[in-house]
Amino acid sequence: MGIVIRLDRVLAERKMQLTELAKRVDVSIVNLSKLKTGKVRAVRFSTLEAICRELDCQPGDILEYEADE
Repeated sequence: MGIVIRLDRVLAERKMQLTELAKRVDVSIVNLSKLKTGKVRAVRFSTLEAICRELDCQPGDILEYEADE
């Protein structure tokens, strides 16, 4: 399975909408939506840093590795 994006879980825990996060990190809602659904192949460290700053979390809270079985 590989890398799994858990942004939706962290947003729910923080009771924050994707639109609010997009405004706070100055990233388009479309790009954050693609990240949330795992439809991206890369994420900039600066974007990841901004997301973690605004959500008060660690990168490992958003990104997880799941081995293929």
